[in-house]
Amino acid sequence: MSAEDEGTNIVVKLDDLLHARRMTLTDLSERVGLTLANLSILKTGKARAIRFSTLEAICRELDCQPGDVLGYEVN
Repeated sequence: MSAEDEGTNIVVKLDDLLHARRMTLTDLSERVGLTLANLSILKTGKARAIRFSTLEAICRELDCQPGDVLGYEVN
């Protein structure tokens, strides 16, 4: 089975960050200039990639580090 078939071990922790900052996904979308649909895809872990510029904008608006947004879990 290939890595693509297995899914990914990368987890996106946007829900926790947004909750901690009392911010909605819509608020973040407006602040970083991404569509709500694209942020939702990222938040649910369905994104296949993320641009550094997008990650930078998220970190800037949420006052966090990239490791706060993304994590790695061993199955």
